[in-house]
Amino acid sequence: MDRVMLMEESGVKRRRWKPVGIGCLGVVAALIVAGLVAVIVKPWAPEMEVADPGPAGERIEDDGLVGNWYPGGPRSPAVLVLGGSEGGLGAQADAMGRSLHEAGHSVLVLSYFGAADHQPKHLELVELELFDQAVAWLRAQSEVDPQRVGVIGTSKGSEAALLLASGDPDIAAVAALVPSSVVWSGINQREPWEMIFGLDSSWSRGGEPVPYLPYGEARGPDVYELYRTGLENVADHPEAVIPVEQITGPVLLMCGQQDSLWPSCPMAQQIEERINANGGTVELLAYVDAGHLGVGPPVGEDLDPEALTELGGTGSGNAEARADGWPKLLAFFAAALG
Repeated sequence: MDRVMLMEESGVKRRRWKPVGIGCLGVVAALIVAGLVAVIVKPWAPEMEVADPGPAGERIEDDGLVGNWYPGGPRSPAVLVLGGSEGGLGAQADAMGRSLHEAGHSVLVLSYFGAADHQPKHLELVELELFDQAVAWLRAQSEVDPQRVGVIGTSKGSEAALLLASGDPDIAAVAALVPSSVVWSGINQREPWEMIFGLDSSWSRGGEPVPYLPYGEARGPDVYELYRTGLENVADHPEAVIPVEQITGPVLLMCGQQDSLWPSCPMAQQIEERINANGGTVELLAYVDAGHLGVGPPVGEDLDPEALTELGGTGSGNAEARADGWPKLLAFFAAALG
């Protein structure tokens, strides 16, 4: 799932330098050394996850693709799974892939940055052609019925999933969890100061940045405000709106109304309205007491519901949203992919 980290402004003012004792100079020198070490080690950056596919799957590294492949039965429907800004092959995305596989689908959980040396190190200008390639790879597998391929994206992965389905009329179904209705600027959790000075688009196509909506006004450490205030300016950046009206298959949206990372429910409603206005098929599941982590397979014994409250919602609200929403998502793909 998405964990954007921004540096707070230091608030340091210029002061006239005055002579100080050797002890104070030693402290200053130590702080400078500690700062340099921190820049090198980057203790604030989350560790890039690369989940083990286990005995049911296999790691693939094929012509630039990196992912966990879970083959189903002969001519089975297939789903491409895209995680969020955690990058790599996150455990959350992989858990979704395993659950979909257990439900009878062939599944490719795809890494699109951070899991291999040849991949982008952070989420900026990721080539959308990679997702086209992943779908083509799925359709070419002997286990897959090429006419029954869907995609699921969570958080930042929802941007990629919706862009993919908007441009590929043969995508049979798409699920967007805690989604975005627009393309945003990129994210760099390892060098977060770059986000202050400005990153390019999260995505590129044909070597050019995909038009994006800049972040809004920073108000302290609250990342949510960057997105909320950014959305206030969407009328000035209509080219950043994802053209979801071009999606030909059914769309399932899920969000938590207490999402504290970004306004996933307002953005999900924008997607729903745009699809409905153009005669498409869409369903929105909005959970009152859930946050950004209230999507995915039901909570098991290995996960404390309180751990899900980090990005909004209550422990019980997130757990109940997962218990209600995930079976509906499995039913959605079962119906849409036959």
